[in-house]
Amino acid sequence: MVEAIYGCKWSLTVYQLLALGINRPGKMVKSVDGLTTKVLNDCLRKNLNFGILKRIAYPELPPRVEYELTTFGRRFIRVLDQLEDLQAEIDESATRGS
Repeated sequence: MVEAIYGCKWSLTVYQLLALGINRPGKMVKSVDGLTTKVLNDCLRKNLNFGILKRIAYPELPPRVEYELTTFGRRFIRVLDQLEDLQAEIDESATRGS
């Protein structure tokens, strides 16, 4: 799961958008150059299946759908942040060692 998510640049982008309060698919696509509806839907579906995101559908016309992180998703993001911090430390050590 970690490899599938971390290796997908769009998943990380979606997490950043959610952190900025952008939680509607249409707004996500408009916010990021190169992100298509199809790619976003695939990414959202993958994250839903892993339990990282939850989908909220409102009974309105026109239909409105929003996404948010689950409790597990918030924990998962913290782990990804720690991995990035660790990589930064490794990179810094490699630079100093050269």
